[in-house]
Amino acid sequence: MTLPDDAAPTLDKEEEIRARRDRINRVAKWTLPSLVMALSLLAWHLYVTLKGVPHYVLPGPVPVGKSIIEDWALLWPAMLTTSRLTILALFLAVTGGAALAVAFTQSRWAEMSFFPYAVILQVTPVVAIAPLLQIYVDSAFVAALLCAWIVAFFPILSNTTTGLKSADHNLHDLFTIYGATRWQRLRYLAAPSALPYFLGGLRIAGGLALIGAVVAEFVIGRAGTGLGLASTLLEASYRFNFGRLYAALILISILGIGIFAITSLISHLMLRKWHESALNREV
Repeated sequence: MTLPDDAAPTLDKEEEIRARRDRINRVAKWTLPSLVMALSLLAWHLYVTLKGVPHYVLPGPVPVGKSIIEDWALLWPAMLTTSRLTILALFLAVTGGAALAVAFTQSRWAEMSFFPYAVILQVTPVVAIAPLLQIYVDSAFVAALLCAWIVAFFPILSNTTTGLKSADHNLHDLFTIYGATRWQRLRYLAAPSALPYFLGGLRIAGGLALIGAVVAEFVIGRAGTGLGLASTLLEASYRFNFGRLYAALILISILGIGIFAITSLISHLMLRKWHESALNREV
């Protein structure tokens, strides 16, 4: 089938419009959030300046920025500690959750035996668990790590288990016809179907690992065992050093944004060429 002579210019025009729209969207993706951030900082500065808000009630962005610079020698090690807690907890949650999810899908008895206890860990507030771990575990870092792991573990386990069970039943029948082994089913059928679910759980677990680490630092930091940014924030509140308090809070937020960006990038790179959620299609 041949296209009319006037169809080619029309297609070229549509491609040009689509390319221009993609360029605008890429620029807007970064400029719009930056603009909102700049306007928010300006509104914050104008509010505390024009209203004469005391610094011990709400410090302005300029004092907070100065505090980040002046207290960097204190904030940087605290940020490294919180980052290490979060990354280790996420790593343990990923390895343990994925391995247990595979065990659940391979053995119905294993799922019936252990899944209720995973639910119990998920629904029990980590604030209630942290003091007990502090009592029974000698290391404050290990106690905080266990708290962060408990919070991040369940999304990986639940999402991966759901994904491993979501393979097309027609493909299961096809694998049965060809006499596939359990390992072949897991590797070539269940694992690819579970990958988007696992990556979705990874994005959730990354944020939860940071939340668990911060909560654990709050609880354990009250005992005088300073760990990371949350302990620094808690100490600054006791000393009424609100510039340092807001500086630690901002660094925690930046750390969370970084974790989400990294996990989102991993998800995009692994799904972009084949999964519908990552393909760029025109509506």
